[in-house]
Formats: sequence, structure tokens, C-alpha cells
Amino acid sequence: MRPDTPAENVDHNAEAARLERTADRYPEDAEALLLQAAAHLELAGDRPAASSLYDRLLSSSQVLENPHLVRALKAANLWEYGHEAEARAIIEGVRVAAPRDPAPWVIVAEALESHDELEQAQETFTEGARVLLTDVAEPPYSTHPLLFGRHRVRRMLGLAHDDWDVLADTLHTSPVSLDELHDPKRVWSLGSENPAELEAEISRLRAELGTFREALSRPFPVAVLHWPTSELTELVDAYPSLSAEYPSHEEHLATIEASLRELSASGTANLGIVTGTVPSYEAFAASELMSPAEAALLPQYATTLAARGRAVEWPPQRGTACWCGSGRVYGECHGAGG
Repeated sequence: MRPDTPAENVDHNAEAARLERTADRYPEDAEALLLQAAAHLELAGDRPAASSLYDRLLSSSQVLENPHLVRALKAANLWEYGHEAEARAIIEGVRVAAPRDPAPWVIVAEALESHDELEQAQETFTEGARVLLTDVAEPPYSTHPLLFGRHRVRRMLGLAHDDWDVLADTLHTSPVSLDELHDPKRVWSLGSENPAELEAEISRLRAELGTFREALSRPFPVAVLHWPTSELTELVDAYPSLSAEYPSHEEHLATIEASLRELSASGTANLGIVTGTVPSYEAFAASELMSPAEAALLPQYATTLAARGRAVEWPPQRGTACWCGSGRVYGECHGAGG
């Protein structure tokens, strides 16, 4: 689907079929492509077919990058067409697994919320926040929906604000506060005959819509390309001219960290790292009708990987492994002295 194609003009079934064909051609990207295809099938109302794609991923012999996300999406989808017991079982499995990615937490919590399981939704949002944000000085952008969703459910339950609710208020950038946006009584003002109340509600709705549009239009991460040791050796051996870009693997890693820190210092947000492989890069070069030896192709390859959802957030969260693959904690590896 072209970015400028209006959503209402999309043939979701056709788009899902196209993405499935693309996944067959590029199996290394099958996870991201099939998740997009499943989303189109859900929008088309064909939820059983979407579940089949989730099952296809979960039964694949390939190791998934985010199996918890696939399970969470499957659970939410199953519940929508009557498979509540199975959905609940999957949701409980995701919670027990305690993934380090906020997306599965948000999806299963919102599934509970949408079916009026507010207490369970609040507990799930809170569990996710506890796993991902304990002792974290600055919550990554990807965790904001977790805090906002938790705030919303707690507001509906009439619970008093706690520290994470205050943090959610701080992170929220809309001119209308979260307390107003999440006020359970807001809906009643739409039926009011008081013009002032109606105007205020329209203003709040516009602000909320603006927030959603900002989230939906947020670009994929500004990504820097990372080559593991073996891949970089293979790349430079096959295309010696690229040795000017990559004098050594150690310098390559140092350049990545330095570039990301410079971008961060300049105010660039949503930074990430994508990891390249030689076969994937060669396939991309062929699709662009260019030689893999062209250094100008490297940033385009990185951007394409990021657009396919292959980027890993930078900097890593405290206590997690370094992005370079050394196995050491980031703060003791490339994050030392940061």
C-alpha cells in the first residue's frame, strides 16, 4: 500500500495477499510482513484467516523475534470472534512470560479492557510497567502507551493517582490533560444542551484525535546499520570497496555508538539499530537494480530494514544486553561512560 493511499480506499484482502506473497519471497522478513497481513485481514473482518497467519508464525521452524507479540495479537483477535477461553489462556501465558517488549503488554491489557475486565486490565498494565520501568530513569517512547493505558483504566476504576500516573501526565504532550481525556463522565457531556460544555468536549476530542494522529504518523526509528563480525567479514571480502566504510569491526561498532549519541544530543528522538546480513543486503541491492558494492546503498538498506520493523530501540533499557552482541550488559559495554 502506498503511504498516500487513503485508508478507506484500501482493499485489505488484496493487501494481505500481497504481503503473504512478499513473505514467501523474503522469509527473513516473514514475521513483520505476516503480522501486517494479519492486521489487514482483521480490518477486512476475516478474523479466522488472521488467526491462521498467527498460527503459521507460531508453528514456523524459524525463530521469531517477538513471539510474545504474535501470541498477544492472536489472543486479542480470538476474543473478538468468540474464542474467549483460548484468548484468556494465551493472555495469562503472555503475562507469566513477562516480555521485555511493551507491545505485548499493551495489546493483552487493552483486550481485557475492551471486554470490560477493568481490574485485570489494570493489573496487566501495572505488571508491564513493573517489569519494564522499575529503576528506569527515563521511560523509552515505546513504553508510553503502557503508562497511558494504565492511567486510562485506573481513571475508569476511580483509583487515586500514584507515581506512574503522575509520570504518565508528565509524558503526555497534548494540551488537554490525561485526566480530562480519560474522564469516564466525558461521554455524557455530548448529550448536554449547554453550548459551552459541548464546545469544551469538541475541543478535547480534537486534542485526543491529534494525539492519536501523532502516534500513528510517528516515523519508524532513525536507524543505524550494524553488521555482526562474521557478516562484516563476508561483506568486505565480497565487496572490497566497502572496506573504506568499514576499516575494522571495532571501529564500526564505535562509530555506531558515537553516531547515535550525536543524534541524541542534537534532539533526534526514536533512535534505533538494524542488523544487516549479506544475503538480505544483496537481495535488497538486486531489488534496487544497484551493485552491493555501492556505499550509497547502505543507508537506504538501513532505512528499509527499519521500515519493516527490524529496528531495535537505542539506547537499550537498563540492565539489558548491549546491542553489539557481546553478551555484556549495555552499561558495561558500549554504554559505559554514557
